[in-house]
Amino acid sequence: MYTLEMKRNFEPKMIKALAIDLDGTTLLPEGILGKRTRDCLRKLISKNIQIIISTGRAIEASEKYRSAIGAEGPMVFFNGAEVADVPSGKILHTDLIGMDVVNFGVDIAREMGIHYQVYLPAKISPDTGKEDEKQMWEALVIDRYGPEAEYYQKHTGIIPVVKNLKSIAELPLDGCIKGMFIADPSLHDEVRRRVSERFGDRINVIRSFPTFLEVINSGVSKGDGLKIAMEHRGLKPEEVIAFGDEENDLPMFTVAGFAAAPQNAREKIRDAADLVYGPNTSEGLAVYLEEIFL
Repeated sequence: MYTLEMKRNFEPKMIKALAIDLDGTTLLPEGILGKRTRDCLRKLISKNIQIIISTGRAIEASEKYRSAIGAEGPMVFFNGAEVADVPSGKILHTDLIGMDVVNFGVDIAREMGIHYQVYLPAKISPDTGKEDEKQMWEALVIDRYGPEAEYYQKHTGIIPVVKNLKSIAELPLDGCIKGMFIADPSLHDEVRRRVSERFGDRINVIRSFPTFLEVINSGVSKGDGLKIAMEHRGLKPEEVIAFGDEENDLPMFTVAGFAAAPQNAREKIRDAADLVYGPNTSEGLAVYLEEIFL
């Protein structure tokens, strides 16, 4: 059975686009795009259904999946902190965290002994903080290369720049795209508490993966990013279904006309969804979409 729970029906003929989260939703647990999912999404595109990737990942870390399915146009990256047209790479929207936030993140990480990393804006040199055309993508900068950095590199394919993050905080930048802690989930509440006490509602801290805790500007979300992408594409809410499994996906559910979550999603995400379908471990997204659209 492709549908485990249906709370609200929709008319498939009304749907023009699917906003899809990657990790935990579209991808297999190993970060692999399954053949069935790839073929399904390619067929949907051939039937003029738009695929909008909406992810916490960087453009660079999403590109192999986008190119595999052949999707193009405005998409959401860094949990909404950046909206870009791909494959051209044209940046349509960016919302940066302040350098004081970056600096405080370094302090927390060093005090707690956990991994922290930041993404600089596209085409910015991590050495000078100035524009550098050789820096094609957003630079990922870390303090040291440890197990967490190795895991993240394998997870995303992005090679980090190892540099004293205190020096990054001193660069002449307007801000960074996001900061990220990679730590055991048992430590997440303490990180949230410290960031909240320091910055209040100026900053948003969200979990995007079991061990990933991201720091972005308040007001930045996949929902806001999706709204911008939809405006550029000329889409109405009732023409879009959003698919996601984590708390960073919830804002998409209020922007799209219909929301769906895989069985492996966290309970509160399943509760918020209009539809629950099979888990990502068995390519549940493809199974569901084939039954509805193909």
